[in-house]
Amino acid sequence: MQITNYIDRNKQKFLAQLKELLRYQSVSAQESHRADVRACARCLVGHLQELGAEAELVETKGHPIVRARIGKSGGRRIIIYGHYDVQPVEPLNAWESVPFEPVERDGYLYARGATDDKGQLFAHIKAVETLVKSGAGLENEILFLLEGEEECGGRSLEEYIKANKNELGSYAVIVSDSTLYGEGGAIGYGLRGTVGWEVIIKGPARDLHSGSFGGAVANPAIVLANIIAKCIDENGNVLVPGFYDDVNAIEKWEEENLERLEFNETGLREKAGVKKLLGSEKVHPLVKMWARPTFEVNGIYGGYMGQGGKTIIPSFAGAKFSARIVPSQQPKKMADLILEHIRRVCPDNVEMEVIGPGWSEPVLFDTGHEVFKAAERALEAGFGKKPVYIREGGSIPVVSTFWKELGCPVLLMGFGEDTDGAHSPNERFKVDHFYKAIKTSAVLLSSI
Repeated sequence: MQITNYIDRNKQKFLAQLKELLRYQSVSAQESHRADVRACARCLVGHLQELGAEAELVETKGHPIVRARIGKSGGRRIIIYGHYDVQPVEPLNAWESVPFEPVERDGYLYARGATDDKGQLFAHIKAVETLVKSGAGLENEILFLLEGEEECGGRSLEEYIKANKNELGSYAVIVSDSTLYGEGGAIGYGLRGTVGWEVIIKGPARDLHSGSFGGAVANPAIVLANIIAKCIDENGNVLVPGFYDDVNAIEKWEEENLERLEFNETGLREKAGVKKLLGSEKVHPLVKMWARPTFEVNGIYGGYMGQGGKTIIPSFAGAKFSARIVPSQQPKKMADLILEHIRRVCPDNVEMEVIGPGWSEPVLFDTGHEVFKAAERALEAGFGKKPVYIREGGSIPVVSTFWKELGCPVLLMGFGEDTDGAHSPNERFKVDHFYKAIKTSAVLLSSI
C-alpha cells in the first residue's frame, strides 16, 4: 500500500522529471552531441544522489558510465542496467513533433529515447525513490550501471565489467530495454546473438562503358547478387553448409507456452506491413523470430544511383550482412562457416574484400531461478495480469557479458510496446506503462 500511495501522489513529478531527462540530446554516435551525452549522465547522477546513493561518473575512452550504489551492503546485490544514450533522430521531416521536446498525445509520451531506454531505466530510479521515501524500505543493495554507448556499439561497459567482475558479483541483473507482450507483463528468458560483416566485390579499375566492355568483364553488382542467391533462397532457407547443424528444437514447455501467448498472425503482418509471412507455415512465426537463426542483407550499394540511366559496369559493389544466431550456436563458428561459403562461391574474375566479422553472443536462461518467480509476482502486481515468458529475436550484447562474467541470471523485463517506434521517428512510451513499471520494479526490489 505504501508503494502504490507514494507513486499515486508523485505521478506528475515523475513524469516532469522524465521529460527533463528526454530533453538531453544524448546521441552517442554523433560527435557533435558528446557534451549532451555527458550532461545527460550528470543529470542521472544528480537524481541518484538525491536519493542518498553513492553516485558517480566512471570515465572511459568513450562516453561515461553512471555508477550508483544504494541500500544495505549486507543484503543481496541487484544490478540494474540501462542506457541513457539514444539513436540519431533523422529523418527530421518524419517526426510529428520536435524529437527532444517531449509531447503527450493520446496517452503516450513522444520523444527520442522515450522507450529506448530513458523511460524504462528511469522507472527503476523512481522505484528506488519510492522504496526509500515511502517508508517501504530497501533491504538489498542496488547497483546501477547505466551506459552511454549502447546505441553506438561502444565497448566501455563490457571492458568495465570484465575488469571489475570480482567486485561486481551479484545475485541477479535486471535489464529493461525491451517490450511487453500485449498489455500484460512479459519476462524474457532468451536472446538471439548476431554476426555482422560487410562484403565488397571489386571488378574493373574504374566504371566501364557497358557497350564497350559488356559481356567480356564481370559486373560486380551481378556477382554480388549471385553470391547472395547462393546464401539464401526465396523462402528464407539459408544455403550455407552446416548453418543449421547446432540448432536445437524448442522444449516441450516452450511449445505449450506458445499457446498461452495467443499469437495473432494477422496482427504481425499488419505491424510489418507485409501481405504474407516468410517461410514454412508449419513453423510458428514466433519460433522463426525467437528460436531460429537468420541470414539478412541489411543494405546494398554500388553503381549509378542518380536520376535517369547510366549504362556502366560498376567498378565495385558491396553489401552489409547480418545473421541472427540462437543459443546453441557459437558466434565464431558461425562467422567462419558463412565467410568460408561466401569465399567459395565468389568467382575468380573479381576480388572480394571482407570487413568484419563482429558478433554478440546469444543467451538462454533457466526460468526456474527464484528471481524469475519474484518477477512474475511483481509484474502481476504492477500490470494486473499474470506475465508470460518470451524469447526475443533481437540482441543486447551486454546481457551475455553480464551472464558470462558475473555468472548470475539476467532478468529481461521490458516495459515498452513493440509499436513504440524505437530507433524510428515518433518514438513513444505509454505514460500508464511508465507508472506501472515503477510499481513493478518497486515490488520486485522489495521482495527479492
